[in-house]
Amino acid sequence: MKSSKKLLVVSQHFWPETFRINDLCDFLLEKNCDIEVLCGIPNYPKGKVFDGYSVFKNRKQYHKGMLVKRALEVPRGTNTNFRIFINYVSFPFAGLFHIPRFLTKDYDKIFIFQTSPVIMGLPAILLGKLKRIETTMYVLDLWPENLFSVLDIKNKFLRKLATKISHWHYRHTDKLIVLSEKMKSRVMEVTNIAEENIIVIPQVCEKIYETDIVDKKLATKFSKGFNVLFTGSITPAQSFETIIAAAKQLKSEGLKDINWIIVGDGMSRKWLEDETKKAGLSNSFHFEGMKPMEDIPRYTTMTDLLVGCLVKSDLLEATIPAKVMSYFAAGRPMVLAMDGEVQNLINNAVKCGYVGPTEDPNALAENIKKVYKLSTRQRKAMGDRGRDYHFKHFERNINLKKLHDFIFS
Repeated sequence: MKSSKKLLVVSQHFWPETFRINDLCDFLLEKNCDIEVLCGIPNYPKGKVFDGYSVFKNRKQYHKGMLVKRALEVPRGTNTNFRIFINYVSFPFAGLFHIPRFLTKDYDKIFIFQTSPVIMGLPAILLGKLKRIETTMYVLDLWPENLFSVLDIKNKFLRKLATKISHWHYRHTDKLIVLSEKMKSRVMEVTNIAEENIIVIPQVCEKIYETDIVDKKLATKFSKGFNVLFTGSITPAQSFETIIAAAKQLKSEGLKDINWIIVGDGMSRKWLEDETKKAGLSNSFHFEGMKPMEDIPRYTTMTDLLVGCLVKSDLLEATIPAKVMSYFAAGRPMVLAMDGEVQNLINNAVKCGYVGPTEDPNALAENIKKVYKLSTRQRKAMGDRGRDYHFKHFERNINLKKLHDFIFS
């Protein structure tokens, strides 16, 4: 039997939070990796520490054979900008205090699963330099662009500071994994990392998203009307203003039987619920809350259409969002309001839905009407094209093997 490869994974979010690092680590375990994880105290997305966890409880755990160490982390609380900022800085700062313990261990590689904020990777980068261990960062949220897409920071000094801090982290990582060729070009502009040390691997979804699960109770609940489903984080980046405006337009045009089903949670949920009430859409929007990943196919199976939007951002144009990868696997038509690569892919290459411009509610409404008017058979054919493309290009095992090989090359 081959000797195991020792890998330190640093990710602010990890099990029992629902992030794709969980499935990625499962795959690496299958590839005979001995994994230790440094993460935070679970509190995403509601900002409340999960039951069974605290500063004194379950800071050290074993999960599927992985040693999980949890650095102190101030929870996001009510998801105000201030609380999110404190949450962002608390994890990397607390993570630094774990470095002395890591210095006594021998790792073959260090892997950073970089969601927001980029500074979450600081403990891993410093440890890599101290121990001369190669560090690979999977850049899922490119900073500072992602920060600026969520927070409207106008102060030039603060924008410059955020840019310098972000670029420092990328420059001091040995290898980078990015989501698209455009993102690759961007990081090459701001780092001195050789091109062969930057690879493009799209986010892949868990195998569960490829399945159909019939839930009779759920199907009965939404049996009347045309079901439009959104799944994922409810944040400013998702441009729910566009969805609300499109929903109002469709209702005013007589399409009153549309069920807008929202499965997820996040910092903008309270705002979204309030806005739907103001718009007179309370009876049309159904907030199902955060659901376990295993339950998502129960919703996608009974839905007619999957929907998603983004705010305007050069960075977001460069990627295919993780949500869209799950939508491909679900095998249902999708209507999106997004710019860039995803438009050409869905409208022209795959033809599994319709993608209109970012922040354009009129186009979103018109595209939803197109799918609304299709027969059940036509909608199925459209969704099947997306699922077929998923298996050919985005399948989990193929892409995660590329990731594994790149980390250990």
